[in-house]
Amino acid sequence: MQSYQNKTVIVTGAGNGIGSVIATHYARQGATVALWDRDPTGLETIRIALEKEGLKAISRVIDLTNPHEIVTGFEEDQQALGRIDVLINNAGLGRTKSPYELTLDDWDYVLNTNLRGTFLCAREAARVMRAQGKGSIVNIASTRALMSEPNTEAYAASKGGILALTHALAISLGPDHITVNAISPGWIETGDYSKLKASDHAQHPSGRVGKPDDIARACLYLTDPENDFITGANLIIDGGMTRKMIYEE
Repeated sequence: MQSYQNKTVIVTGAGNGIGSVIATHYARQGATVALWDRDPTGLETIRIALEKEGLKAISRVIDLTNPHEIVTGFEEDQQALGRIDVLINNAGLGRTKSPYELTLDDWDYVLNTNLRGTFLCAREAARVMRAQGKGSIVNIASTRALMSEPNTEAYAASKGGILALTHALAISLGPDHITVNAISPGWIETGDYSKLKASDHAQHPSGRVGKPDDIARACLYLTDPENDFITGANLIIDGGMTRKMIYEE
């Protein structure tokens, strides 16, 4: 299947992990993919791998804490690709520190990357999509927007903000025929899946830990033009963990 033939897709944080898998899925569906990441080595690795498959990809080194780089990146990608049909706001990071030790610089770095970066990318993509007459944006949030482990305040705040930003943008951009949705992944293993323990899988109601492919398939679903009735939604993909009551015995 090549359901995204002649479509263009920008994926942030595409140099590794979930982002690289999302980009690969779109490319294999026929899209031309723009890979964005701050890591040039990872970007080149993914771009070359896609080209070896005969797939279409370009790469751009972008630091999402730099608003100028974001604006310029969209201008240059629009010129290079001709249009922007889909934006996947995937890039994100965290700082695991006690709230007593979390500095303002730590807080700003996480929020500026995850939340401000998501807003600026969405704003610039929407400018292009409005002129085209339609488009689709998916923001990768996290189940940490809904539940937490200790010492993750900045990350949780940024992901909670992304959920609120998603439904706000869905309402604002709806008249321009731009859908905006979120995906909240749970445990998605980006390392060696074979090294997971049986107990890791068993604790999930689904019976297994998640894979990046699970998130990529959801992106394809949400950005399919036939699914344009879905907007402002948050799709939780966590094997059922946020619905599981856990008590210590």
